[in-house]
Amino acid sequence: MTIHYIEAQAGTLHGPFSKDRAPILSIHSGDTIRYKTLDAGWGLEPFSENHKRRQFEPKEPGHALCGPIEILGAKPGMVLEIQINRIIPGTWGWTASGRFTHPVNQRLGIDSGEELHLNWELDTNSMIGADQFGHQVALSPFMGVMGMPSNEEGLQATAPPRFCGGNIDCKELVAGSVLYLPIAVAGGLFSVGDGHAVQGDGEVAVTALECPMELVDLTLTLREDMHISMPRAKTSAGWITFGFHEDLDEAAMMALEGMLDLMNELFGYERKEALALSSLVVDLRITQIVNGTKGVHAFLPNGAIK
Repeated sequence: MTIHYIEAQAGTLHGPFSKDRAPILSIHSGDTIRYKTLDAGWGLEPFSENHKRRQFEPKEPGHALCGPIEILGAKPGMVLEIQINRIIPGTWGWTASGRFTHPVNQRLGIDSGEELHLNWELDTNSMIGADQFGHQVALSPFMGVMGMPSNEEGLQATAPPRFCGGNIDCKELVAGSVLYLPIAVAGGLFSVGDGHAVQGDGEVAVTALECPMELVDLTLTLREDMHISMPRAKTSAGWITFGFHEDLDEAAMMALEGMLDLMNELFGYERKEALALSSLVVDLRITQIVNGTKGVHAFLPNGAIK
């Protein structure tokens, strides 16, 4: 196993996904990468009192992502296992609410007037964030975007999650978790970014506690023994399956179908039996409602079925 180091700088940062984007690094299956990332908005410093700051230039549309990484030997149909070893936030972050045109802001009547900014100082020893108004929150850092391009032509926006990953925004994907993504293009072309110091299910203000990351330590491994069409994850608490769709109901059904498939693999249950047991022990959680393509994840706790 080799450990690679990537700084957020010219030559390592990009916006939209693309199957034609040249990799910044080629690695072997089982290698580890230690990243230092910008926040999603390409920021180089905290916001000032008037909501201004320096940004990385030239920036591209969408989230600031580090990558892409080519995994040698990766082919469509394989699965990329992302072991999330360690995540350490930077010392600052921000959350914004209101002002801009977005379905959530419009529905709640806050799409005009001044934007509210919470500017956070992050203490990575106590794992507490404190803002300028005295609010304090416990930190639980994870990466909002981990993913690869599909085999579609052209640029692929960073905002919506896809079957091959992207802006999943699942707060369960903390250090110690493993994310499994279907590979759609040769080499995989994995990228990561959009650090969140903490977020609730839904990400209802359109932003989480957005922050740069001092360290994102990931091990990337090819899995030829897995066959999935949508992302899965294994956390210390249980298994997760995902659904992504513009319609929240359809996203929920996709997550549920993925869980039934998983329960068949784990326990040998046929679909009716898996569904009956799911009604007792599986939770459907709204991952996020703000990325155009909405997310739902189904959660099966460890030991829920004896």
